[in-house]
Amino acid sequence: MRLLLIEDEERLAEALAFILKKQNYGIDVAYDGNTGQGLAESGAYDLIILDRMLPGKEGITLLKELRGQRITTPVLMLTAKDSIHDRVQGLDAGADDYLIKPFATEELLARVRALARRPSQLVEVENLRVGRLCLDPQLCEANIDGEVIKLTLKESQLLELLIRNAGKVITKEQILDRVWGLDADVEFGNVEIYIHYLRKKLGFQGIKIETIRGIGYCLREID
Repeated sequence: MRLLLIEDEERLAEALAFILKKQNYGIDVAYDGNTGQGLAESGAYDLIILDRMLPGKEGITLLKELRGQRITTPVLMLTAKDSIHDRVQGLDAGADDYLIKPFATEELLARVRALARRPSQLVEVENLRVGRLCLDPQLCEANIDGEVIKLTLKESQLLELLIRNAGKVITKEQILDRVWGLDADVEFGNVEIYIHYLRKKLGFQGIKIETIRGIGYCLREID
């Protein structure tokens, strides 16, 4: 089971990540709302633990935007706000459970287990398009003018990241974080290999994965 923890208090985030890893959960950590949302939108997680007060994008706003995209990943919201109004606001935004800080580790783990026992729901992710290229992230398939191109999971996740940021430069560090996870034991060479795989499979049929030397890559539409 893979979890995403979005928490800006670094000491708390590190402690929770350590505890969850000891329970054999895979865990990625984001320290601000924007980074957390980008990871959450990948659909790669079974559960999101979300702090309410975050820099960049506040937790309630982030959660509403995820639910607006029909991303149904269970969310356990953490907050120091303990009024009934605050709890209702969080649940109405789409949270599946609510835990007030400070909390006992045993209670956090119990709530994670409870959410994990719920029947799984498919994350509905829309097809993505740039130029003549269309990507179905759920099927890991690209389509160019009716030609279906099968992709591996990592290839699909990498292409999704590039399409969502078409025309923008994505650094190798960002690719490692978003595709492999913040704590993955992988190197920049992995990124280069998978970029090579994508280029070989997609060719230059209306799109180009451009190398920005010393920085990263950019997906551009070409004539």
